[in-house]
Amino acid sequence: MNFFRTMLLLAALTALFMAIGFLIGGQTGMLIAFLIAAGMNVFAYWNSDKMVLAQQGAEEVDERTAPELYSIVRQLAANASLPMPKVYIIHTEQPNAFATGRNPQNAAVAASAGLLRIMSKEEVAGVLAHELAHIKNRDTLTMTIAATIAGAISMLANFGMFFGGNRDNNGGGGIISTLLAVMVAPLAAGIIQMAISRSREYVADKDGGEICQRPLWLASALQKIEQAAHQIPNEQAERNPASAQLYIINPLSGQGMDNLFSTHPNTANRIAALVEQARQMGHTQEPTAAHMSPVPGFEDGAGGSGPWQQRPRSSRRPFEIGPWNR
Repeated sequence: MNFFRTMLLLAALTALFMAIGFLIGGQTGMLIAFLIAAGMNVFAYWNSDKMVLAQQGAEEVDERTAPELYSIVRQLAANASLPMPKVYIIHTEQPNAFATGRNPQNAAVAASAGLLRIMSKEEVAGVLAHELAHIKNRDTLTMTIAATIAGAISMLANFGMFFGGNRDNNGGGGIISTLLAVMVAPLAAGIIQMAISRSREYVADKDGGEICQRPLWLASALQKIEQAAHQIPNEQAERNPASAQLYIINPLSGQGMDNLFSTHPNTANRIAALVEQARQMGHTQEPTAAHMSPVPGFEDGAGGSGPWQQRPRSSRRPFEIGPWNR
């Protein structure tokens, strides 16, 4: 089903790409747009994850540079029966995270610096379990390709403003058509919303709760992220709004065109579903972080050898959040 959905998404975005080319440059423009779209489809399948990570300013870390984060991902991946994904840190103070990759064997998870700074390690585990659920359900290919090609469509429309002002002999529509082409960003966003159902977040929440065995960890994290996301800007996401649907919570400020790219369900409804899941699993504590320990070892690494300067190992508490070890 995910493969069919991805192919349908590629076809729809390719058709829209060609329509913009026709509006800008007539038949010649449509042919050029088709050739570009064909090349982009191939490129996006193999490289869209790398492009998204680069656009979001993500930096890869390993067991040496971020041992606590890496350990959490490794234990969760093992519990989900997934290969160990690559691990990245996004250098933004907005707490958030996303997953990407064309399949579980070529996947990556990215957590923001803000997420690691304000969340407990239990909450971080809940968030990363949600992202691993996206990988396990193979949502990431569709989500990443949508972000890449929809962003390219918006760029093509803006390009037309500068070079599409004159009518040509092949049917180009001049400045009026160019203005219409620039208005296709809402169409691109609409296609993303149709291709990427909001229900996928509920499924990833549920599966993530099963992976970490503590749905309330994720519920608490969602509550914190929702409160902070609209107060702390994410400049990388604002520059590439088509990537918003990758994140666990909408990273956009909600101003102007941002709402068009929102593909996330209501956070309160997601929390309620997680609380009910926890009740069914026999966990009845309220989704608060008061009893949770802070994430050790995630201080700002300015001047350090890596993106995170770790506390001395003797001062760090052992990693003991995994109920899969109990």
